[in-house]
Amino acid sequence: MNSVAGHNHWLLLGAGLSAIAALLHVAIIFGGGDWYRFFGAGEAMARMAEAGRSYPALVTTGIALLLSVWSAYALAGAGWALAAGLPWIKAALIAITGVYLLRGLAPLPLWLLAPAQVTPFWIWSSLICGVFGLVHLIGLIQVWGRL
Repeated sequence: MNSVAGHNHWLLLGAGLSAIAALLHVAIIFGGGDWYRFFGAGEAMARMAEAGRSYPALVTTGIALLLSVWSAYALAGAGWALAAGLPWIKAALIAITGVYLLRGLAPLPLWLLAPAQVTPFWIWSSLICGVFGLVHLIGLIQVWGRL
């Protein structure tokens, strides 16, 4: 296992990436409509945020919380003692890795079925998710035997 002080560094990296993504989602809430637009949430979400509607903040908070939980599971899988008590670590890491990898591949069928829907947001966000998924996959493979 590739490790730093007994911890799997790939899953530590995965935890950090998910944590950064979670913090970015929180920043988007505070950044308002322009941030929703810039990060590809769409004009409707941006306008709702600008109008003071709670829906964009609730959705974005939910995503941030989910990403935070994913970060905690990656820490647990990496062997970080404070996160080791989480239930179903192996199953959760399989699911998290799968979601990231599937999201990374999402533009491929979209490109075949509705090519006009493949926007720059879909491309760069899918590349990011694909990288996150590969980082998790490498770490998961390395710690598989001890989970």
